[in-house]
Amino acid sequence: MKSSSAIPQALFLDRDGTLIRWVHYLHDPDQVELLPGVGNALQRAKLAGCSLFLVTNQSGVGRGYFELDAVEDVNRRMFELLGMDSSFFDGICIATESPDMAREDSYRKPSPRYLLEQIEKRKLDPERCFMVGDRLSDAWTGKNAGVNSVLLPSAEEDRGVLPAWVVEAVSLEAFVADCF
Repeated sequence: MKSSSAIPQALFLDRDGTLIRWVHYLHDPDQVELLPGVGNALQRAKLAGCSLFLVTNQSGVGRGYFELDAVEDVNRRMFELLGMDSSFFDGICIATESPDMAREDSYRKPSPRYLLEQIEKRKLDPERCFMVGDRLSDAWTGKNAGVNSVLLPSAEEDRGVLPAWVVEAVSLEAFVADCF
């Protein structure tokens, strides 16, 4: 995958279960735990010139379980543990809609809206963009946007047989090492 035409221009990254340990309705910054190798993987991709985007569904806000401030506090803690701030990412999308509130034009994954906006705005080649996550909704987001879909292991989702268009990786670190 390391030929120059295959080197990713952009990684669209899920947060929970991809960058940090998945916690049900995470809203407490003290519960943030980086997954192994994530910091090195993000640094390696960024140094190679790859654009990085954080794309996260946070339906706990839409369901009234916690406020958007709690999501931002969790993100701040994640950035602190990574030794960076939010500007390290080229963009951040926090979709606060609950599944029953999501519409065709919402940002909630598997909607491709945010990915398509960034691809157009930044003149990215969809064939060199990757949606990386731990849920099938992440993979479908990539598929719906016309980009490559990479799934990491998930202890929270029974996937069954994956579609042929999904690339599986054992970790973000392993995927990035294979690309750059």
